[in-house]
Amino acid sequence: MNANPSHGTPVRVRFAPSPTGHLHIGGARTALFNWLFARRLGGAFILRIEDTDLQRSTRASVDAIVDNIRWLGLDWDEGPHLQSDRFPLYARHAERLLKEGKAYASDEKRGSRPAVILRRPEGGIAVDDLVHGRIVFPADAVGDLVLMKSDGTPTYNFACVVDDAEMRITHIIRGDDHLSNTPKQIRLYAALGLPTPLFAHVPLIMGPDGSRLSKRHGATSVGQFREEGILPEALVNFLALLGWSPGDDREIMTIKELVAAFSLDRVNKKSAVFDTRKLEWLNMQYFKRKAPGEVARMAVPYLAAFGVPPGAVQADRMEAAVRLLGERFRTLRDLADKAHYFFTDFPVVDPKAFRRHMHAAGAGGILSEVADRIERLAEFTPDSIEPVIRGIIAARGVKPGEVIQPVRVAVSGRAETPGIFETMSLIGKERVVARLRRAPLLDLPGDGPGAEGGGA
Repeated sequence: MNANPSHGTPVRVRFAPSPTGHLHIGGARTALFNWLFARRLGGAFILRIEDTDLQRSTRASVDAIVDNIRWLGLDWDEGPHLQSDRFPLYARHAERLLKEGKAYASDEKRGSRPAVILRRPEGGIAVDDLVHGRIVFPADAVGDLVLMKSDGTPTYNFACVVDDAEMRITHIIRGDDHLSNTPKQIRLYAALGLPTPLFAHVPLIMGPDGSRLSKRHGATSVGQFREEGILPEALVNFLALLGWSPGDDREIMTIKELVAAFSLDRVNKKSAVFDTRKLEWLNMQYFKRKAPGEVARMAVPYLAAFGVPPGAVQADRMEAAVRLLGERFRTLRDLADKAHYFFTDFPVVDPKAFRRHMHAAGAGGILSEVADRIERLAEFTPDSIEPVIRGIIAARGVKPGEVIQPVRVAVSGRAETPGIFETMSLIGKERVVARLRRAPLLDLPGDGPGAEGGGA
């Protein structure tokens, strides 16, 4: 690996997002690759916020980006530096280029001052990219470059180069979408008389349809996956394998294992495809590595979206729900969705399941009979509930599903649950009886899930 631009120079990399929106999953992977590279080689990882676009940049975006990078576990050695705090520095470098005759002031004034423009270079520019190899850019790839706009703010490429030089960045690891900026920045380094760092452009992340990952493919920001209940260690593991491989068949890798294995030599040249199902599978593998009680505690805040305030959740019951659900969930929100009915008086009801099973002939009578018989049980356990349900099935001479499915929908609000006897036992006799008697009286509008719900 060509780790350093010169022998003995400590590795210094940076992640430099623009705070004009959420932290995109592609940006998070760029941050991760930089962080892994620095940690693998004992270097420094610098966080810089490129907020020169004063109209579009927001403090809320800065805070969210920083918070999500921290949530991923990517600690930084310096920063976060804000480019908006460094405008005088860019102005001084631009003034020097003017004095040296390498730049000129434009005649046209659109703001309070003329723009500063770097003169057009001669000849092509070549770069030895650490991922793609040697790339030669033709002379017309770089024209006259604006350094400072007429409003006194620096352009992206100028501020980027000045900061990378001032921060002694040795390697610039970023997405392929920045490849067109590379010849411009190399030209700026030369004009400023500054050493040029090494470049590594990593492939972009694509959606399943082969187009660049965007909102039409679903969740695309770290914050969205965090809200869904994807674990940070699972997301980091997943992102590391998007366009990089450890060189063996490992798919589940801890952060320490990723650091030990990471190398730019194994970054792919081809774009990676974002597979949400693979991410959810990985998430489940990390859930399985945790104790059910820990998973239960993590899921409690997500129950609020289903009408269950944290104070209404009993820790032992939530842990039992996690054990009962087994591998039937993929995210913390999914777990909350599938566990909420253990804590509410009445569950959120899926109208589709309700119409299919509750409108069946005889469903109301079945529920009434089940309610009457289980209400008389001294113990409410799976072993005591099962004979009651089996006895009703046998007495009526019907298929098991004709009894079990109406019961399931009445007590849980959905057509799929873990074992019905275990589910009823964990819900509790009082709530089960109330739900069985209430279900035949419901009249649900609409077609989507969640048309009917209840609080704790």
